[in-house]
Amino acid sequence: MKKILYAGLLVSITISAQYTDINIIKEVKVKNKGVVVSAHPLASEAGAKMLKQGGNAFDAVIATQLALAVVYPQAGNIGGGGFLVAVTPDGKSIALDYRETAPSKASFDMYWDKNGNADTDLSQNGRLAVGVPGSISGMFETLKYAKLPFSKLIEPAIDLAQKGFAITEQEAGLLNAHKNDFLKHNKNRTAFVKDDGWKAGDLLLQPELAQTLRRIQKAGSKEFYEGKTAELIVAEMKLGNGIVQSQDLKDYKTKERKALSFGYKGHQIISMPMPSSGGTLLAQMLKMVSYEDLSKYQMNSEEAVQIMVEAERRAYADRAEYMGDPDFIEDKTQMLISDDYLKNRWKSFNKNAATPSKDVGKIINPNQKESTETTHISILDKFGNAVSVTTTLNGLYGSKTVVSGAGFFLNNEMDDFSIKPGVPNMFGAVGGEANKIQAGKRMLSSMTPTVVLKDGKVKMVVGTPGGTTIPTSVFQAIVDVIDFKQNANFSVNAPKFHHQWLPEVVKVENKFPEITIKALENKNYKFEKIPQIGRTEVILVDDNQNIHAVADGRGDDSVGVE
Repeated sequence: MKKILYAGLLVSITISAQYTDINIIKEVKVKNKGVVVSAHPLASEAGAKMLKQGGNAFDAVIATQLALAVVYPQAGNIGGGGFLVAVTPDGKSIALDYRETAPSKASFDMYWDKNGNADTDLSQNGRLAVGVPGSISGMFETLKYAKLPFSKLIEPAIDLAQKGFAITEQEAGLLNAHKNDFLKHNKNRTAFVKDDGWKAGDLLLQPELAQTLRRIQKAGSKEFYEGKTAELIVAEMKLGNGIVQSQDLKDYKTKERKALSFGYKGHQIISMPMPSSGGTLLAQMLKMVSYEDLSKYQMNSEEAVQIMVEAERRAYADRAEYMGDPDFIEDKTQMLISDDYLKNRWKSFNKNAATPSKDVGKIINPNQKESTETTHISILDKFGNAVSVTTTLNGLYGSKTVVSGAGFFLNNEMDDFSIKPGVPNMFGAVGGEANKIQAGKRMLSSMTPTVVLKDGKVKMVVGTPGGTTIPTSVFQAIVDVIDFKQNANFSVNAPKFHHQWLPEVVKVENKFPEITIKALENKNYKFEKIPQIGRTEVILVDDNQNIHAVADGRGDDSVGVE
């Protein structure tokens, strides 16, 4: 692990661009200033700009999300949805659910062929995969807690779309890799296809998206759900087999939920309730490992990893059986996170051997896949507001379909339903009846935006992209800080691991300690090495209120400072 020297603003890489210089800042230590951590430096900069203009964390998160919709098209979005978890200085907890919903024409068997087999291509690519978007609605609900007018918050995004920005090597590679997908799933030319291929430093201009953002700037949320943008979305549906209708858009509403709150070793964890599985999984995993006291062990040691993996195994088995949209199923969260239930769940833990997954869950289907596309924003302002937001299009570039005339990608969120009980989605998550497709229902998510308090004050703001790896990455980040006493940089950039009940394999990043892998293989654990798990954004506050903000080194993620 490389040591990073500190000097106020830390570790910055500058890339020249037409719109502005792109200054990637990986790490910051400040006091009495607001900080923004997101997946792209220009988005973090847009959020920090609002803090400098007198805005609070809610202003900053709106501006950052809108900027990400422009500069991070693979996951930043107005054609998708997300969750917001926040804590205000007076102790109020906020949880906003702007997850996508199934269109009114959706049905439980809409992705089955004539033989009753699930066709995951239809649930993952093209117009039929699209759920009703929630992001714009969510931003306008967030505005209730902000200080600045929306017209100001959207201005950086409009400028970025209109004037263009220089793409990085990583972004160029992704656009080139998906060129054929864009051509296949779009009948009209999009801004994301370049005939001779993209390269680092090329300008990405999005005039249609700039026009869409200007319309929203003038007419608000209603423009997206009932105005010209809505008409363009419905027209795009009619170019193929899409089923989102005008009434679906008009009926969409963000829901304010009661944040999920629970204790862990003298800290209060505030996270997202269902229809996110994230908060419930996090509560289950942290409570189960508390029965073994991880602080006795070293981070990523044989003992610690085994305990954490077994907690993950049991929690994800419960995810498949019990979790879904609480407006459509019986919400069993309180039972699932109760000590009575979890202590009984933990009785089968055997420190000498792996617990077979068939012994802790009902549905077995070993054919799994994994993906990592989502994006997270962590913000803390000088007033004491902490905001954690995770948004997604689901897969990389969502459905791969761009709304003609509007310039933004639509989600492929329908794949997050259980399209057929026992059939894994693109993230490998197996589901059952609780998460089956129903009109108007919100699909189960793994997004886990989280705020950690100690003595009523913000200790940590954390979240990550990564599909089903999101809850386990947030789990590891919290344990790293509380149990293993690691700093924010080490927690973010240390090699991660992940287990999700099925498949019966522990995924680890390539640099994960071999000594731990070998020791656990002797206990019948199976491992798979993968290049990357998540991109965690962490803000950590010490007892003297010094702020340490870290953007994940796995991407172009960056910190913005007031």
